[in-house]
Amino acid sequence: MTTKQLRANSIHQLLDHYIPETPIPLDHKDPYTLLIAVLLSAQCTDIRVNKITPLLFNLADTPAKMIKLTIENIEDIIRPCGLGPAKAKAIYNLSHILMHKYNGEVPKSIELLEELPGVGHKTASVIMCQSFGIPAFPVDTHIHRLAYRWKLSNGKNVSQTEQDLKKLFPESSWNKIHLQMIYYGRKYCPAKGHSVESCPICYKFGRKEM
Repeated sequence: MTTKQLRANSIHQLLDHYIPETPIPLDHKDPYTLLIAVLLSAQCTDIRVNKITPLLFNLADTPAKMIKLTIENIEDIIRPCGLGPAKAKAIYNLSHILMHKYNGEVPKSIELLEELPGVGHKTASVIMCQSFGIPAFPVDTHIHRLAYRWKLSNGKNVSQTEQDLKKLFPESSWNKIHLQMIYYGRKYCPAKGHSVESCPICYKFGRKEM
């Protein structure tokens, strides 16, 4: 077993100890509302998204209802999340596609999800694991940063980080461990103000402040 694999196994145990519970951070009631929430979360905090989505979903919480709004209506509501024009257009257009191509349902395929407007690989991966329970390993900037700091990946790009992490952790753990890493990073291993003494993982492996 390689040194990297041994480190990953130890990190997995520490994550299970320090982050045993992993609630989905974005409020939603079904795959469609989660899809919209994840789309809105790009360059926006989960806290802000959770404040905005109730306002939007009170008007339209299904594709059929969403396409009755105008792009301008949607943008007016979601503006605090940033990138309003692009996100509003994506929400409106993907809702049309879901209605006319998938009978209003969110497809259970990462490839089909990635074809939807505004839906990248990370967003599609989140839907696959958090809505459908299908193993995926969404890698955002936080997970990418932690994987590099913990020497689990060389940090070249998020795609490479995803492949590296998938090789190091059991497939059955992917859906939980990506959330464990996010919650752990926020609490113990932040990008700024990081202290080795306050981070059990970095302390164990002697990582200096970065």
